[in-house]
Amino acid sequence: MIGGDALLAAWRAEWPGALALWSPFTKLTDPRWCFAARAEKEEGLTGSFAMIRFADHAVVISLRQVRALGLDGLAREILAHEIGHHVYAPGDLADHGRMLARMRRALPGLERHAPMVANLYTDLLINDRLQRSAGLRMDEVYRRLGGSGDDGRLWTLYMRIYERLWSLEAGSLSKGERDRFLELDAGLGARLVRVYAKDWLSGSGRFASLCFSYLLKDTEKEAKERTRALMDTENAGKGGGVPGGLAEAEEDEAGGAVHPRYDPALGGVAPDDGEPDGGNTEGGISSEQPERGPVDFHDLLASMGVEITLEEATVRFYREKALPHLTPFPRQRRPRSGEPLPEGLETWELGSPLDGVDWLESVIASPVIVPGFTTLQRTWGFVDGEGGDVRPLDLYIGVDCSGSMLDPRHNLSFPVLAGTILALSALRAGARVMVVLSGEPGRYVSTEGFMTDERRILGVLTGYLGTGTTFGIQRLAETFGAADPERPPAHILLITDNDIFSMLEGGEKGGKGWDIARNALVNARGGGTMVLHSSGDARRAGRERLKEDGWSVHRIVEWKDIVAFATAFAQAAYDRPEGDR
Repeated sequence: MIGGDALLAAWRAEWPGALALWSPFTKLTDPRWCFAARAEKEEGLTGSFAMIRFADHAVVISLRQVRALGLDGLAREILAHEIGHHVYAPGDLADHGRMLARMRRALPGLERHAPMVANLYTDLLINDRLQRSAGLRMDEVYRRLGGSGDDGRLWTLYMRIYERLWSLEAGSLSKGERDRFLELDAGLGARLVRVYAKDWLSGSGRFASLCFSYLLKDTEKEAKERTRALMDTENAGKGGGVPGGLAEAEEDEAGGAVHPRYDPALGGVAPDDGEPDGGNTEGGISSEQPERGPVDFHDLLASMGVEITLEEATVRFYREKALPHLTPFPRQRRPRSGEPLPEGLETWELGSPLDGVDWLESVIASPVIVPGFTTLQRTWGFVDGEGGDVRPLDLYIGVDCSGSMLDPRHNLSFPVLAGTILALSALRAGARVMVVLSGEPGRYVSTEGFMTDERRILGVLTGYLGTGTTFGIQRLAETFGAADPERPPAHILLITDNDIFSMLEGGEKGGKGWDIARNALVNARGGGTMVLHSSGDARRAGRERLKEDGWSVHRIVEWKDIVAFATAFAQAAYDRPEGDR
């Protein structure tokens, strides 16, 4: 059994007090957890002999595998390295994701290798610090793991970088062929580790660019086989939730995918004319800022070890993209509430309502009742309540989900993003939301009426049908076909294109399209807005008729403009209660 106190000594010496509030090593005292293969599987330790978990800040060590690999006597080195992943690089799940995003950008077509490259990079950072500053024998770990000339070009480069960092004899760790190109790249890699030691996130994309050509040359087996036992961060994100801030690509993601030979901080030179500026020359990466889509977001989470479906990732993606745009939603002021208050007595006169006589007070005042003289009645005042009752309007969101619309799960859909902004704004204000996706003639899907369940609302909103040509106007008749005074007022908002006029002009079940749209506004009692994707001046007459019927019509030329509309919609039109206008 290995004592936990001795294993923590290295990082305590390096960062005094850094571990004062962090102690995930209680399981090290349990022999069953340390040695049993079944327990390793239960903890999720597969492939490597050690791993970390961000969910509970744990370090998992298989002493059974440590002994099998001949690493006895290196307990401090091994556990100090694992602790380094928690307190240095990557440190937490959010920074782990940010690093992988940069590396995926630098590995076009080879994104599946980003977790492995990230593991190698953070290992270099940690091991160099422990070897030089803490005096641990990190080089001995790799000597005992051994190697051969068949380990692949990437592993040879990786070992040669260690030799350059620690001034070891060439070939003491690297066993593969070392040509002048590999020697040059090993020197760049060693310089990168030192220069970006305190800003390792910025160096991550550069390291991935350095590895790109070596991953291309190695076979899939060579790329993974030799590194398998060292992959201690591969599943670090399991059970750890989804950190915020990953749906949007950061400003330096593209620029960080530069090959080290072109990095001035590493003594590099500017790329020649014709070379991609600030990009991976082998992969042809442009420095233009990328736009992350839902699939990219899901793949990034998967590379972090987060277990999540594409549908769940899509909902999280649009929710995170919408958060900066949320605003208050339409509100409606009700009359001021109050209560009657008895104020005094006055004479009841002949001709006044008989039920107004206060007989008790009249008898108390005079035992002889003389109508009009001794009869009394109560006078009443009125006490106002605490202001008016402001209630947000419910929101009906109808989204065109026809074949011409993008699948929001695979591409960034601006109509769905706008709908998410509006739905979350309404829920934030206390309103209920109903979502209807319609691609007709074809199919439609909707929430079960108006609700406040954010998960179900966004689940429907981020779905996809891909049928028909436009939003079916007859769907309004199903919800607002008849007046219902008991139903709270609702605002109708439809997102579609000019094809909606084919529905308005045609005869539909429940009446003609124009009649359905006009009656829906009357019965909804909260107004209606129709956002039309339309270029040029087409369908002007149709838009004017919608306005005459009471619709507010907003025309957009580019779908991306609908995001600004969704933000301004609540601010400009509904920023104050209706009663205060």
